[in-house]
Amino acid sequence: MFTNLLIVVAAGLLAPLALGFFPRVRLPAIVLEILLGIVIGPSGLGWAKPDAPVSILALVGLAFLLFLSGLEIDVGRLRRPIVTVTALGFAVSFVIAILIGAGLRAGGLVKSPLFVAIVLVATSLGVVFPVLKDSHTIDSSLGQLVIAAASIAEFGSIILLSLFFSGKSSTSTVGRLILLGMFGLVVVLVGVAIASAERSMSLSRVLRRLQDTTAQIRVRAAFLLLIGFTALAERVGFETILGAFAAGALVSLLDRDETTHPQFRLKLEAAGFGVFIPIFFVTSGLRFDLNALFASSSTIARVPLFLLAILLARGLPALVYVPTLGLSRSVIAGILQATTLPFIVAATQIGLQLGVVSPANAAGLVAAGLLSVVICPALGLVLLRREHPGTAAPRGLPTPGMPVLAAEDRALCRANVVDTAA
Repeated sequence: MFTNLLIVVAAGLLAPLALGFFPRVRLPAIVLEILLGIVIGPSGLGWAKPDAPVSILALVGLAFLLFLSGLEIDVGRLRRPIVTVTALGFAVSFVIAILIGAGLRAGGLVKSPLFVAIVLVATSLGVVFPVLKDSHTIDSSLGQLVIAAASIAEFGSIILLSLFFSGKSSTSTVGRLILLGMFGLVVVLVGVAIASAERSMSLSRVLRRLQDTTAQIRVRAAFLLLIGFTALAERVGFETILGAFAAGALVSLLDRDETTHPQFRLKLEAAGFGVFIPIFFVTSGLRFDLNALFASSSTIARVPLFLLAILLARGLPALVYVPTLGLSRSVIAGILQATTLPFIVAATQIGLQLGVVSPANAAGLVAAGLLSVVICPALGLVLLRREHPGTAAPRGLPTPGMPVLAAEDRALCRANVVDTAA
């Protein structure tokens, strides 16, 4: 019963371990995890398949990935001038993505231009952040703008996917918009209730006493929010990723004072990246339809076409940053925000279930996302080093989706948890 799970977990261990022997190889562990999944899965050697235990833990891994993605949202970095220009950039990105989707639909290459457009506008903040940190531009106007743009893109793509593509409800778009507003209101009310409860001195003392014991009370509370919002999202007809992301964003908003619980986020990352998330990505490899991708030369040609679409949809909107950053730095911002993969993996699985994307296109989109994660961060770092020749030497990239950390010592602690940060 657990043979398939054993093989999947072993692959999840071997991916970062192998990269650990080559710290200068700038390859995120997620890429190798998916590739190993393809090799050992039905499309490859046939050693493992996504049976019930693997599928259930992979679903938890997906929820945890989106939870930690929501945890990345740092409201303190979203200052008004930056939010205005990055929101404009996201709007332009979505318009470009719609036009690309319509063009692909006219060419008979995709079924739903709107679905493709939503897939194209996401950005992987977890990969972009260490590139900015390595180049010592994290606190510059470029770094702040790219982080804000990635945050808005991540949040916006999840909202759009939940609003327009949810297979669990037959409600109209207007009805879903109302339900989305009600869901947001529940999140706000829960947040207000938690914030009010935390002002209680007696509760604060109990939390501090139990947080580092076997009770791990803060971690259990975070899990409760994760499962609770995920169940609520599913109940009202949205995809579970919306609830998981909302739970993470709420924890990020409420968890502002880390002096009393400095290990809290590290524990969440350890549970996510150490257990559940690798299972999700390896399982994504198991489900990757390699035969559909290589069925014909035309389907193989879609991979560079989709990669170009990602670069256009996320790169061109960076031109709106020119008045703020200048042309050369805006080009760097466009390259960095064209880095995307985790959302593509999650969205294509949903699209396959709904029948709005073909297996060949799903495989092509994931392959294009893999290439964007390999190419864009490395190219962006090279360009950043040309502008700042004194920056540090390259380091390995962490797994995409890794939460942003403000404190240097917490980043070092995380590097010990996620092996791919050398």
